[in-house]
Amino acid sequence: MRKTGLLACLLSAAIILPWMVGARRTQQPSAVSDPILGRWDLTVEGTDAPYSSWLEVFAAKEPGRYYGRFVGRFGSVRPIARIEFRNGTLDFMLPPQYEKTEKPLVFTGRLSEGRLSGTTEGEDGSKLNWSGVRAPDLKPPKSVSWGKPVQLFNGRDLAGWRQRSDAVKDCWSVEDATFTNSVPCVDLISEEIFNDFKLHIEYRLAERSNSGVYLRGRYEVQILDDFGKAPESSGAGGVYGFLRPRVNASRPAGEWQSYDITLLGRFITVVHNGRTIIEGLEISGPTGGALDSDEGAPGPIMLQGDHGKVWFRNVTVTPAK
Repeated sequence: MRKTGLLACLLSAAIILPWMVGARRTQQPSAVSDPILGRWDLTVEGTDAPYSSWLEVFAAKEPGRYYGRFVGRFGSVRPIARIEFRNGTLDFMLPPQYEKTEKPLVFTGRLSEGRLSGTTEGEDGSKLNWSGVRAPDLKPPKSVSWGKPVQLFNGRDLAGWRQRSDAVKDCWSVEDATFTNSVPCVDLISEEIFNDFKLHIEYRLAERSNSGVYLRGRYEVQILDDFGKAPESSGAGGVYGFLRPRVNASRPAGEWQSYDITLLGRFITVVHNGRTIIEGLEISGPTGGALDSDEGAPGPIMLQGDHGKVWFRNVTVTPAK
């Protein structure tokens, strides 16, 4: 979880209602009506490594005008006030959020044979290539049968898990049949990958800490020390930036808590400490910090470890057959 900067907040407040209405109204369009409309899974060739991004384009009331929303390498979904698409060329611009620059982010590209490709500018001013494909619908199955539960943590060591990077070596360890991070740290990724599944996981937070559970390595369900606060999409139980829970079911820091999460296609149900807080809602796209943007592929469970102190135990995934 990253808090949004003031400039992005002001822009968001100015245009949040139009894109919320559009998000309810607009489904993935056919390429026949307007080939740029809809959701796009983006990959940016960063200076250190490729990273995930995401774009959704809506049609404005005025013919030939567009607006949209965007997810960058980190942070939350943010609105785009200006998008231009003419003769196959796409241009859009938005203010920075967590990018280490004061300049607006500018993306320029072309749509050809159903694929986007173009360039943007990195934080250091270098030119970065990016590409995009239309996001899959990922509709849930009409009926589901469940396989055998898979225990992802044996209570003794970190077998079956790997760190996201070697930026901080060996910063995850096992203590008292739980596994935990030593801050500073990096994310932890399961070796096993999953498509549709049910996840049970228990966690405990230090005061003022935050973490998250990434489903298929792409969709973050937020973990945050925000007991007693109003529910937010960036708060505990929210799908970060996209879906707000009905209630904040958090317990105080230091107490063990649980998530029971069902993910079918891109539709999610979240039970937090025994209370259903999100039920059968659609996740529009990958959240900030995702491993990749290949939404049609299975993916791992990823635990966010690069923020604050957190402990996990009893991590069980039951895959759909």
